[in-house]
Amino acid sequence: MSKKKRAARQAAFEARQAAKASKKAEIPFVSRPFEGIPGEEDLVAMMQVIPAATATVTLTKEYGGGQAQIVTMLPDLAQGMKHSDGSLLVALQTTMHSGDASRDVAAALLATMELEPGQALALDGLPEPGPRLQDILDLSKAPEVSVRETFDFWLDPEQADDPQALEALENAKEEIVATVPVEGVEHAYWCRMGGKEFVRWSRGEDEDDFFSALARVHAAGESDLEPGARFIGAFRACGLAIPVWQLNPGTEAGELTKPMTEMAKRLSVALAVKEPLTSAERGAKAGIISRQVNLRS
Repeated sequence: MSKKKRAARQAAFEARQAAKASKKAEIPFVSRPFEGIPGEEDLVAMMQVIPAATATVTLTKEYGGGQAQIVTMLPDLAQGMKHSDGSLLVALQTTMHSGDASRDVAAALLATMELEPGQALALDGLPEPGPRLQDILDLSKAPEVSVRETFDFWLDPEQADDPQALEALENAKEEIVATVPVEGVEHAYWCRMGGKEFVRWSRGEDEDDFFSALARVHAAGESDLEPGARFIGAFRACGLAIPVWQLNPGTEAGELTKPMTEMAKRLSVALAVKEPLTSAERGAKAGIISRQVNLRS
């Protein structure tokens, strides 16, 4: 082999090694990224089906021990924002999807802590493996979730009287789907879309166990919340099931506490059954799964 060819081959080898060295380590896929965090069901709902909400979280002492707001989304799909008063906001609904949403949000939160007050975070590319929310949050304190009618949490304290900022919030409000928590039923959210009412219920059980239980209820003809309020399908998101019911026209969130409490009892009984599904129940489960919509984790 000539010296010229050996030199070319050596240069190509060195280029490949340099490329390998510069390539970021990939984050392993996690099907249930928020597992172990109190209020996992609400974080999943905030990421997937609630348009405007905040959840107050507390960091561990190792990471400063302060508080931050995990929010549904921020202007221009920013990953994070530090207000002029030093308060931290980090978004769940972004364009960052590494395969582990917990790592994505934790990376954004840690990067937001380093911002100057008044700055927003727009990371270029995906994070490398590192601390997850389970590592940096005080898990003894459940996030305090607040569903909002507007994106008022976007507003920096210094912009409180800024007409342009207030107008932008008012314009953004028009894009928000009316959403209200169902009183007395954890992780259930009423909404109104296109002149119709629905309720979406983020469930914390293992997906397969929940769908088996729902199939038992459905096969027994008991999957309607009440006459006319029928089960229409389910989302699968971040390892959890989010069943959806279309409600009777005009139904408000305050009218759902009783029928959903009764549904919770039926599901609890079905979840406790350990026998294999009957043929009718297997057929019901197949029908439910065929109507699933998988949402990006």
